[in-house]
Amino acid sequence: MKFVDEATIDVVAGDGGNGCMSFRREKFIPFGGPNGGDGGRGGSVFAVGDRNLNTLIDFRYARRHEARNGEAGRGSDQYGAAATDIVLRMPMGTIIKDAETDEVLAELLVPDEKVQLAKGGDGGFGNLHFKTSTNRAPRQKTPGWPGEQKKLKLELRVLADVGLLGMPNAGKSTLITAISNARPKIADYPFTTLHPNLGVVRVAPEQSFVVADIPGLIEGASEGAGLGHLFLRHLQRTHLLLHVVDFAPFDEAVDPVTQAKAIVAELKKYDPGLHDKPRWLVLNKLDMVPAEEREKRVKDFVKRFKWKGPVFQISALTREGCEPLIRAIYKHVAHLKNPVPDDPDPRFDAPAEASPTP
Repeated sequence: MKFVDEATIDVVAGDGGNGCMSFRREKFIPFGGPNGGDGGRGGSVFAVGDRNLNTLIDFRYARRHEARNGEAGRGSDQYGAAATDIVLRMPMGTIIKDAETDEVLAELLVPDEKVQLAKGGDGGFGNLHFKTSTNRAPRQKTPGWPGEQKKLKLELRVLADVGLLGMPNAGKSTLITAISNARPKIADYPFTTLHPNLGVVRVAPEQSFVVADIPGLIEGASEGAGLGHLFLRHLQRTHLLLHVVDFAPFDEAVDPVTQAKAIVAELKKYDPGLHDKPRWLVLNKLDMVPAEEREKRVKDFVKRFKWKGPVFQISALTREGCEPLIRAIYKHVAHLKNPVPDDPDPRFDAPAEASPTP
């Protein structure tokens, strides 16, 4: 299925039904009085987050969503029926914006959360509504109120705990395949990954986290080069970024340090907030480096890259070093989701003072 993370739609709520002007007319009942009912409410348009969806492709081809109008009121004290609401199911992480003002109207972050996009118009009043003790034969009625109409822009940002970042062919797809249930396409040419992939990593039966893999970045990505800039937004909700580096490129003229610095520079140009997220360095393809040279080359890389954060040496192909990486990630993510207070309230730790004796 094609991955689509942007769409523009039109939502039109239903108009309210018109009120009715009517009088009771029956044999032997003169001056029966007004009996025109109110109109029914027009249908509204709602959005609901669905965890079983992962693309906005349905809204790429169905762009107009229009609710029905409410029924008009009738005589014999009959009110018009309200129209049925429309519910649009969207993937979790969808941001709904007004296409004209670019204002964020809603973010679907909670499963089955219902958000109103366009409110249906209220029904008009029939002459029954205007009956009073002094106005016993009202001839007023009002039309139904129009429903809201909006042009909306939908933008999907996947919900993941960890995001993979790196050059094309750095081994990101191999890594997410090795540690999770995701099965992205893997090949020996650049830009094998064309859309984000999500994988669930199981650390224990009740311990897991979600990893997102996006197309590789290249120099100039912030200006539109390559594919990765189209999907960098999917990393904005993550708690941790893994900077995957090809530590043993096929071309000996390619310097891994230069590539790593280019990725960091593009990240900062695209979004300083994304650049400031916690980021770990993952040196991949260690199986292609002779064992006696690994320690020396790793130290040289860290020194030239001027890196002071966590460093992990792995081989995604042989899964060497993947287990310690997984456990460290889960510990970090779990701490962010359920932080432990560093300074507990001393009132709960202090021993109770004995009450003075009279």
